[in-house]
Amino acid sequence: MGAKKLLCFGYGYTARAFVRRLGPEWSVIATTQDGRDGTLRFDRAHPLPDEAFEGITHALVSVPPDDKGDPVRDLHGANLAGLKELRWLGYLSTTGVYGTRDGGWVDEMSELRPTGERGARRAAAETAWHDLSSEYRVPVHIFRLAGIYGPGRGGFDALRAGTAKRVDAGAQKFSRIHVDDIANVLRASIAKPRPGAIYNICEDEPAAQEQVIAYAAKLLGVEPPPLVPLAEADLSPVARSFYADNKRVSNALIKRELGVTLRYPNYRAGLNAILAAGG
Repeated sequence: MGAKKLLCFGYGYTARAFVRRLGPEWSVIATTQDGRDGTLRFDRAHPLPDEAFEGITHALVSVPPDDKGDPVRDLHGANLAGLKELRWLGYLSTTGVYGTRDGGWVDEMSELRPTGERGARRAAAETAWHDLSSEYRVPVHIFRLAGIYGPGRGGFDALRAGTAKRVDAGAQKFSRIHVDDIANVLRASIAKPRPGAIYNICEDEPAAQEQVIAYAAKLLGVEPPPLVPLAEADLSPVARSFYADNKRVSNALIKRELGVTLRYPNYRAGLNAILAAGG
């Protein structure tokens, strides 16, 4: 289909992993808050110039919403709506929009019931992007990501440093996803776009945090940290927010519709690969 030009709003861990897997036919423009490493500076006080949108065929939005809404949608929705060659726009949301289900399963048709402010902001941002898609036929695709891990984010460094925590949160389960599998799902969606689509991106096997840390410790050959009751764990507000929800997230749609086979279908496969690569 010729040359492809990607505009990445936000160039963090996930966006960089995705860009690394693109072929030579792609050119990439990316934004950061400070314009480092050859990126364009973007925040509410620094919108992009119109020329940044010239020739864009694909866009990836990973900038989180703030207390005013989604800054990309607010500042550049009109620019994106005006792109005649735009074939695909991916918005990275979170499975946090579902809230808690007391351990029950959710899929893309489940009602959104976020329990915290971060999830509520994401749900509102999804609505804003959906409205842009409906009104201007912008090819928006929404991806609800589970907890992201991968190289440098497998818990091994914290275990080596003796700072890892193993939290006893009772029956609570997390869904996770290796960053490489996120990249693969995004590529599969680009190859088979369906504007308006919503996809969960997560592993096959939700698991408790303490199980994951215990397995990582086993791989390192060290004793796992002692179990600490959630009420006694010294966690940051962001870390504690992950324990507010207890649900299992279905990934059936990415398999059925996009033909995705996860490279790391569970945390054990993912952690094994991270450690084997020096993680």
